[in-house]
Amino acid sequence: MSTYTHVTRVGHRRDEVFAWHERPGAVTRLTPPTFGRVEQEPSDGLRDGSRAVLRINVPATSGLLRLRWVARHRGYRPPHSFEDEMESGPLGSWQHRHTLAVADPDGITEIIDEIDAAPPLGIGGLPGRLFDATLHRQLDRMFSYRARQLRADLDFHARRPAPRTIAVSGASGTVGRQLVALLGGGGHRVRRLVRRPPRTPDEIRWDPARGRVDAEKLRDVDVVIHLAGEPIGGRFTESHKRAVYFSRVRSTRLLATTLADLADDGRARALVSASAVGWYGPDRGDEILDEDDAPGTGFLADVCRSWEDACAPARDAGVRVVNVRTGLVQSAAGGPLALQAPIFATGLGGPLGDGSQWLGWITIDDLVRLYGHVALTDGLDGPVNACAPEPVRAEEYARVLGRVLHRPHALRVPAAAPALLLGREGAHELALAGQRTSAKRAQEWGVTFEHPDLASGLRHVLAADHEES
Repeated sequence: MSTYTHVTRVGHRRDEVFAWHERPGAVTRLTPPTFGRVEQEPSDGLRDGSRAVLRINVPATSGLLRLRWVARHRGYRPPHSFEDEMESGPLGSWQHRHTLAVADPDGITEIIDEIDAAPPLGIGGLPGRLFDATLHRQLDRMFSYRARQLRADLDFHARRPAPRTIAVSGASGTVGRQLVALLGGGGHRVRRLVRRPPRTPDEIRWDPARGRVDAEKLRDVDVVIHLAGEPIGGRFTESHKRAVYFSRVRSTRLLATTLADLADDGRARALVSASAVGWYGPDRGDEILDEDDAPGTGFLADVCRSWEDACAPARDAGVRVVNVRTGLVQSAAGGPLALQAPIFATGLGGPLGDGSQWLGWITIDDLVRLYGHVALTDGLDGPVNACAPEPVRAEEYARVLGRVLHRPHALRVPAAAPALLLGREGAHELALAGQRTSAKRAQEWGVTFEHPDLASGLRHVLAADHEES
């Protein structure tokens, strides 16, 4: 039996911290993608008998192999403590006690996590000791990640207004899952836009390809956050380019027109629509790009221009509109980092091309908090770059990623290699593109970047370090 204890201190009252853990999204926000994926949030919060389902990554498989883990809650004593145990899964046993203690009546809470775990098949001796050592290292990394997430999310919600009703398209995507979880943790009512028949009262049917959405279900919504669109990765064939273009433009126009039609009821609403730094074109050299700069040239610049223009009906009707020009999202759950990290982990990583192109990047957690900030802050309007304050060249990106993973990073990838997968145009517009974006407007708008520099950002999203809590 292995025993592990971790203590996290946060600057919030115990009742607030316990309430956050009870809300939908907490398990998703606290689970590092490098450790696994949440398939089902707890079925009844933290109450006795509530179950959560996860897929736990098998070590050294980069998430290619996952094992099912069912956790059952018990020992529910709000706001003091709760427990979960492994009902089924890969270990011999697992019991996790969560105790919340008042460290300071002025608003300091300690979260004490105590874990008792047994290896599978009753393994003992040297293999058992190796299990203990490996488990402790993994738990150190996981709880460092959890501590950062918990503090940042609690701080975020403490600065925001009363809960609102927010509709989200693309809620099942990499960004959407984390955004929905973040908003749920703040007590906001989240309504997902879905293409199938709704299964719960918080789902709204839509069919953007046919120009259909249940407008009446949007009437009680304060903000629509629009993330949906055909994944951009893939060979730039004409059919793929059409899907990328029309999936964004038509769906955005549908939502903008619908919100415009609802505007005569006098309710203040907002449309927060995804866009991308592709707006600026694939190569503007060393030019520092802010939101007032003209669009560049190329396919993705054309997509972004039409994408943002599709919001016009809502803006013209008095709906507040924000266009989030997203850079390279750093997440172990999807996107470029999820593809590169396993390669770098083998020691075969390196920069693409000559490494001189600028990369405007942002961690997924800073991105979803940026979305939440612009959605919940009245008065913010127009485009905003969703990129960290410190863009880097591709050469520096490879160096930092190699250092975080403790691997060499000298194997340069020739510029011709991405063209084999993406086509010549796709390689130019995606893999070899560069934008030196400015985060000045986001900072002026009050956005807080928990990870302004690449090293801290990669360490966080890869859960690659252990820090004191």
